[in-house]
Amino acid sequence: MDKEARLHGTTSAEHPQALRLWLRLLTCTQLIETRVRGGLRERFNTTLPRFDLMAQLERSVDGLKMNELSRRMMVTRGNITGITDQLVGEGLVERLAVPGDRRASRVALTKKGRRLFNTMALAHEDWIVKAFAGLGAKDITTLHTLLGHVKKGISP
Repeated sequence: MDKEARLHGTTSAEHPQALRLWLRLLTCTQLIETRVRGGLRERFNTTLPRFDLMAQLERSVDGLKMNELSRRMMVTRGNITGITDQLVGEGLVERLAVPGDRRASRVALTKKGRRLFNTMALAHEDWIVKAFAGLGAKDITTLHTLLGHVKKGISP
């Protein structure tokens, strides 16, 4: 049962519209993420966290330190280390020394990793576009604008 289904059978007067909207957004997010996870697994034999790590590295040609990767992905450094070890073993990322800091290393995509990521990113984009195929361009723009207002209202 999805988050939104929990409200079925109740009247809208029992739950504020904002709560109903939140549950709709959460349900849609979970459904899209499930499709993306499945696509990554089936087509590329990989996981969303691996894809996300590679996406961060793709944006940083010189690579990133482990603590920076951890901060950007909002997960512990231990999680990053395990994923990085796997990707290094597959030749998709490499560890590079940081001049002046023997304890630190940067992680960067290899050429092989960059090629694979670019292929995965195109598929990812296609899955997301298809998820919103029921909306017209104007609807997508309006929804994006409205969610921007929500974001602005809750940002610190």
